[in-house]
Amino acid sequence: MNADELRSIQTPLKEKYRSEPDAAQSTLTARGKVNFETISCLIEHESEASRVPGLHPMAGGDGNFSCPAEMLLEALVGCAGVTLGAVCTAMEIPVDSAIVVAEGDMDFRGTLGVNREIPVGFTAVRLRFEFASSASDEKLAKAVQLAERYCVVAQSVKNVSANWIRQ
Repeated sequence: MNADELRSIQTPLKEKYRSEPDAAQSTLTARGKVNFETISCLIEHESEASRVPGLHPMAGGDGNFSCPAEMLLEALVGCAGVTLGAVCTAMEIPVDSAIVVAEGDMDFRGTLGVNREIPVGFTAVRLRFEFASSASDEKLAKAVQLAERYCVVAQSVKNVSANWIRQ
């Protein structure tokens, strides 16, 4: 793809987002199921998109590639799920099943430079844990609290700023 081809794809999207700001709003989602036997998390993929990062359809992509923002949510779900599995195992909390869901709100006007007042990236991220367990609500709440504390991806996104270096 060259610059003219990219412009021809993105210009109509930008015009639409300028005239219809609500059309630029999207909530991206990732889900994963915790496997307590192997302390792993199987990420559910809704599409057959390759695991190669590419433009999201709302930014001009054709849907054949994975949106990197969705991949970030998947990394968060995976890390939170693995950490939750380890915490529940260590605390001997009986869990029949656990699903981790991440939702991230985005306004594609920021990503596409339509409005410089709009932030680029997620404006909010929510992480939800859905349990089937005989454990008390208090024990499950403690497990979620510890999973958040020890989740490498969550803490990295929360606490680290990136330094971009050109070499």
